[in-house]
Amino acid sequence: MATSTNKHQPLAELLRPRTLGQVIGQQHVLGEGMALRLAFESGQPHSCILWGPPGVGKTTIARLMADAFDAQFITISAVLGGIKEIREAVDQAILARDGLEQRRTIVFVDEVHRFNKSQQDAFLPHVESGLFTFIGATTENPSFEVNSALLSRAAVYVLQPLDTSSLKEIVERAQMQQTLPAIESIAIDRLIAYADGDARRLLNTLETLGVAARQEQMTDITDAWLLKVLGERMRRYDKGGEQFYDTISALHKSVRGSDPNAALYWFTRMLDGGAEPRYLARRFIRMAVEDIGLADPRALRMALDAADVYERLGSPEGELALAECVVYLAVAPKSNAVYKAFNEAKAFVKKDGTRPVPLHLRNAPTKLMKELDYGKGYRYAHDEEGGFAAGERYLPEGMPETEFYRPVERGLEIRIAEKLRDLKARNQKKS
Repeated sequence: MATSTNKHQPLAELLRPRTLGQVIGQQHVLGEGMALRLAFESGQPHSCILWGPPGVGKTTIARLMADAFDAQFITISAVLGGIKEIREAVDQAILARDGLEQRRTIVFVDEVHRFNKSQQDAFLPHVESGLFTFIGATTENPSFEVNSALLSRAAVYVLQPLDTSSLKEIVERAQMQQTLPAIESIAIDRLIAYADGDARRLLNTLETLGVAARQEQMTDITDAWLLKVLGERMRRYDKGGEQFYDTISALHKSVRGSDPNAALYWFTRMLDGGAEPRYLARRFIRMAVEDIGLADPRALRMALDAADVYERLGSPEGELALAECVVYLAVAPKSNAVYKAFNEAKAFVKKDGTRPVPLHLRNAPTKLMKELDYGKGYRYAHDEEGGFAAGERYLPEGMPETEFYRPVERGLEIRIAEKLRDLKARNQKKS
């Protein structure tokens, strides 16, 4: 727990850990024998990137590293800063290195993913020369958002959202500061759910509650009063970042895995977090054609209809149609046979030459074309027995027989496979 007693400090700053032992959570990297803990104990700082959601201790860990190595700590916000701030940090690092104390410098860049390539590149020569140690904090996947050159010079530590026990410990520390009255256990559970793994969010909410409780002279915080103060609980949700794509991935894979309960859960999570229902409707259409296909062609119609219903009704009424759709998609028989066939056909065409269309398949709208045998010998399938011209060939001359489409033994594709086997046998018999 912090030793500072400055009552004017925000609660989040008041409770910020001053030693590594005070850090709550992240024991997978800070526990005894773990990678980041060993880095602290090594006596030699190294450049790193702290990747994790908001409120999990990225800034705290960076500050503690500066304290552990008695280093000058310079913070740059990638949202507000630029090349000018980077140059100023370089100048300060040179002064610290060449001064009487000859101190190390740690440059901490918050939300480093917001710096463009040239801004990130500006750190490289100074990281390589050892002028300063670089620590970047990001909520986005550094593989996509951080330049490979900078990424190769920095260790990446993945930080996790704080679990329930860690968040409860934070509530206890806040109460020990005597900033809050007693809190009902059910209200604590609601606060922790509201925080959604984000310690900063929890502390800011506790601070707000403390102010409100003092104004209303509350002796204890009840669940009913908490609901009145907080209003409708809104979860943290990054509509365009890593968490968004992780969640839609979980939804898609739950549908593909034929788990309607998991699919409905992730769908509801996305709506609850503010995802655009039209985006979800488009993804359902994609799922219908990619993962269900001809095993149940009704799935595509269901997805299109659900999207149309949402357009007519909007939220929240139209969301029920989307919920019905996601459950149907999850329980429908699955086939990616058409998806695979299309990809195989594209790959074949890309590497193959441009083969001419066989004469008997060409259109012959003019006399000259007929004289050149365009369309000659073509067999009109409707005039053949069973509506099928057995033995007729539709691929270019010299092209080997191909089988891009291989139906699975599920749903309607069972019947499709039976028909294709029958047609193949009739072709072989005719030839």
